[in-house]
Amino acid sequence: MRTLSSLLLGALSLISGTVAAQSTAQTQVEFLNSGKVVPATLPFSEAVRVNDTLYLSGTLGNVPGTMKLAPGGIRGEAKQTMDNVRTMLQAHGYAMKDLVKCTVMLADINEWQAFNEVYQTYFEAPYPARSAFAAAGLALNARVEVDCIAVKR
Repeated sequence: MRTLSSLLLGALSLISGTVAAQSTAQTQVEFLNSGKVVPATLPFSEAVRVNDTLYLSGTLGNVPGTMKLAPGGIRGEAKQTMDNVRTMLQAHGYAMKDLVKCTVMLADINEWQAFNEVYQTYFEAPYPARSAFAAAGLALNARVEVDCIAVKR
């Protein structure tokens, strides 16, 4: 004869298994490439959508459709980088206001202030969380790279 505790453990196990199966079955993952910023032939997805969350790959200040960086040093690249972020978001049905987290990588941390002056023009409160650090080198010898996470609210 089963004890009360073994019956409870069995019920909890059944419930947790059902919840795990439901959450696994409901997870939708899409690997996305719009081709509007970088060629879709590169060996990475420009974004990955998991349910309502969009993860953008690191974005540079390249002129869309090319692998050439925008002119103008850190300010020119920062503006083009943020324009590219906006373009990728819009291509997949999101907007700047949907961003919840951005990570900023700078080739030279001394360019932080110049980058930040450009960056802040793309947002209104409430602002996404943000991290920033200096990198020893970025692709294409870029001055800045930004990756972001957006969530549909």
